[in-house]
Amino acid sequence: MPQTKWIPFDRLEAFMADVFKALGVPEKDARVCADVLITSDKRGIDSHGVGRLKPIYYDRIVKDKIQQPVTQFEIVRDIAATVVVDGHHGMGMVIGKRCMEMAIEKARTYGLGMVVARNSTHYGFAAYYPMMACRAGMIGLTGTNARPSIAPTFGVENMLGTNPLVFGIPTDEDFPFTNDYATSITQRGKIEQYEREGRDCPPGLVIGRDGKTKTDSAQILKDLVSGEAALTPLGGIGEEGGGYKGYGFATVVELLSATLQQGAFLKQLSGLDENGKPQPYGIGHFFMAIDIEHFCDLAAFKKTAGDILRELRASEKAPGAERIYTCGEKEHLTWLERKDKGVPVDPVLQKQLLVMRDEQNLTQHRFSFE
Repeated sequence: MPQTKWIPFDRLEAFMADVFKALGVPEKDARVCADVLITSDKRGIDSHGVGRLKPIYYDRIVKDKIQQPVTQFEIVRDIAATVVVDGHHGMGMVIGKRCMEMAIEKARTYGLGMVVARNSTHYGFAAYYPMMACRAGMIGLTGTNARPSIAPTFGVENMLGTNPLVFGIPTDEDFPFTNDYATSITQRGKIEQYEREGRDCPPGLVIGRDGKTKTDSAQILKDLVSGEAALTPLGGIGEEGGGYKGYGFATVVELLSATLQQGAFLKQLSGLDENGKPQPYGIGHFFMAIDIEHFCDLAAFKKTAGDILRELRASEKAPGAERIYTCGEKEHLTWLERKDKGVPVDPVLQKQLLVMRDEQNLTQHRFSFE
């Protein structure tokens, strides 16, 4: 019976870079794309790593032809600390990295820098970009809209994307504070993972048109596309659990992702034209960098940030709880656990890797599971 196998990070990253190059992505950009995906897997965010290579990037370039392998990065407006960019449906990871680099450069001069992008595509796991700012001694912030998934509170129609609002804050510890998550309780990538593993989606995460929760992972993925299902916002169905808060944050991200760069929003991001045929998504992102040295000494900032997190982790635990975590800690612990093992690749992903390898004639790559 097929089993999950572990593939070393460097081998899987090299394979993904070669896949991107085979699709026409320039070598430098291919390395960026592979780095974003492998960094996600290193941190245990398996929903946004190699598992996204075929359905989100490969198929959209090869099968649907709605994403451009060569990124035409256009600066539309550049005024003081702000920039507006048009990605022309190129590689979202390439667009995202260049935008955050520009935000960091602006912040060095002005203290703050903000870059917004339109006509982009899926840019991978969002914390990658704030982490860039952290390495530069800055606070980083990003958000992106996405294809309709979340139903508004008291609604059942998927209107908003999963719309993460992500911060990266440097500390004096071995890892920065990073809160990388969607403004829905879960997101499609996680449900895709449930389907690959043959598991049902937990109740309360997805709502149907009848207002009842859905749990069949395979059917949910189909229903999200057809509009028969929607993800519930953080806080869940209705107001009692605070679902209006997740709905509100998702709307903030939608507004900032679309209004400043005058791009597509809500149902316009479905990826389907009026005849139901695939079309470019036209996703919008925003990136912000804040130069800490414009406010205070960087080392002092990191020390205070670290003290805050350490005090939180040292606070009284609930009965039966082993420990308290702070954002970014579990990802760091996963990296320490995986650094010598690599990426766990389940049987479904194994088949996808072989399909891409064989279709692109990348005969130099062999895998342990063959």
